[in-house]
Amino acid sequence: MGQFLLGPYLTHPNKNRRGIELINLTLGYERRPAVHHLSGTIAPGAALAVCGPNGAGKSTLLKALAGLLRPIGGRIDYGSPDPRAIAYLPQLIEIDRSFPIDVKDFIALGALRRIGLFGGLTDRECDSVEQAIQRVGLSGLEHRPIATLSGGQMQRVLFARLIMQNEPVILLDEPFGAIDEATTEHLLNLIAHWCAEGRIVIAVLHDLELARRVFAQTLLLARHCIAWGPTQEVLTKENLQKARAMSEAYDADARECLLDAAGVHDH
Repeated sequence: MGQFLLGPYLTHPNKNRRGIELINLTLGYERRPAVHHLSGTIAPGAALAVCGPNGAGKSTLLKALAGLLRPIGGRIDYGSPDPRAIAYLPQLIEIDRSFPIDVKDFIALGALRRIGLFGGLTDRECDSVEQAIQRVGLSGLEHRPIATLSGGQMQRVLFARLIMQNEPVILLDEPFGAIDEATTEHLLNLIAHWCAEGRIVIAVLHDLELARRVFAQTLLLARHCIAWGPTQEVLTKENLQKARAMSEAYDADARECLLDAAGVHDH
């Protein structure tokens, strides 16, 4: 695999967005916090790896950034007039591959926000679908049902759908899990291209060596922020031990959050 390092590239900066700012952000389910008081800024063109132990709140953070989970405290400033301008790739296991749809039609769903639920694909959109298929190396598989694809092929399909969405912010939840090295390298080059265009790419990763080798910035999360900054400074032995200890000490039966005018208080 290549030894390139992702972001921040600003060869073609995205002038429509000034970055994403997390302001004292607290997230949870049924008012029980999963991520506490997180603050920081993600600049345009940045590629940010989000790492941490199981149950650290990594996927929860991505769901909040995607607008699928409402904060219970603090806020997210998207730095854009349209906070919906986000492309989100969930974990592969969350995709229902039993739905009877072929590769081409599944990728075309990436245009849904532009054309609407009942709109048809224009010739230009159809050309974009074909180009997306070529860019991820799936030419010849356009009419294969997604249920028949391998894990690596399905991940390429999901990346092609991201290409069709064409948004300035791209969220990836464990995008390289259970796929082969060739597919990983192909997709990493695509991410590098997005960063060069000034897009923000945020990826949840379990592979710390991949994060060290490829992603310039890392957020190490264990429900609280352990460290956030240059990857080599964040993914130290001491920080990883602290993250593991905090995760193991988490009390799943802790009392729920109480909100008041002053903000969030955990009890």
